[in-house]
Amino acid sequence: MIKVRGFQVAPAEVEAVLHGHPVVKDCAVFGVPDGANGEAVVAAVATHVPGNAGVAAELTARVAARLAPYKRLSRVVFVPDIPRLPSGKVLRRVLKELHGCPSDS
Repeated sequence: MIKVRGFQVAPAEVEAVLHGHPVVKDCAVFGVPDGANGEAVVAAVATHVPGNAGVAAELTARVAARLAPYKRLSRVVFVPDIPRLPSGKVLRRVLKELHGCPSDS
């Protein structure tokens, strides 16, 4: 769970909205430290097509139109693939570390 201003955000809920966009091949949502707000919601996205001009804005708008304001994306990062364990579980810790946000563990 991601905590934003005291609210709980389930990554799976935001990921479901992102997966509905035709260019999204895979995605993972995670929280990063955000001062007084607790955490900010960030999406790592792998796309079906090269070149992501305008896609970040489309994804941000898609989430904003479908979910509560505290669940909105603060940032979208594009990655070639989402890191996963052999079991298929997303390695969110790795995503946080790759994007300049050390894990708390």
